[in-house]
Amino acid sequence: RSLAPRYNGEVGDIVVGRITEKRWKVETNSRLDSVLLLSSMNLPGGELRRRSAEDELAMRDYLQEGDLISAEVQSVFSDGAVSLHTRSLKYGKLGQGVLVQVSPSLVKRQKTHFHDLPCGASVILGNNGFIWIYPTPEQKDEEAGGFTTNLEPVPLSDREVISRLRNCIVALVTQKLMLFDTSILYCYEASLPHQIKDILKPEVMEEIVLETRQRLLDLEG
Repeated sequence: RSLAPRYNGEVGDIVVGRITEKRWKVETNSRLDSVLLLSSMNLPGGELRRRSAEDELAMRDYLQEGDLISAEVQSVFSDGAVSLHTRSLKYGKLGQGVLVQVSPSLVKRQKTHFHDLPCGASVILGNNGFIWIYPTPEQKDEEAGGFTTNLEPVPLSDREVISRLRNCIVALVTQKLMLFDTSILYCYEASLPHQIKDILKPEVMEEIVLETRQRLLDLEG
């Protein structure tokens, strides 16, 4: 297995990706760019109808190059390229947060890859190794169809939680521990005695990941 394996898509996978071209090509850490078709997404407001020429002209109002999105793999083409959809209101454009790129082999497959953690932040664990950490929204805006992003300033306390989670994920990856909601939360709790910047020191990484590993073993019984 190579040191930096590329993501091989499977139908039903949850991915986080970045728009790279119009008519939308999406970078998902795969060998080939993934594609998101206009017919495979909710229109703003969650409206369900046939796409018109006006919708095609307005595509850039929805998404532009550089935007990050969450999506689900709809199909895999014979050459390995992946077709995405954002038809559920939980998918769509991502607002403010931090992206961490890890090896896809370290992301544990689960029933859900969207987690609101009790520490006050949320994570999307993309099967493709792209992990999105963001402030937990106060209320879910189901009316927007996944295309309005909250650009309000993020409070310092939320930014500190997000930064700590990001460094904990880096520590878990460095020590080759699988990433899922419980391992990330245990690592976060183990890191609390340390300052956020100190989590990246090799000896601190080793200590908190050892504690995380032990708690996971105790949990399994």
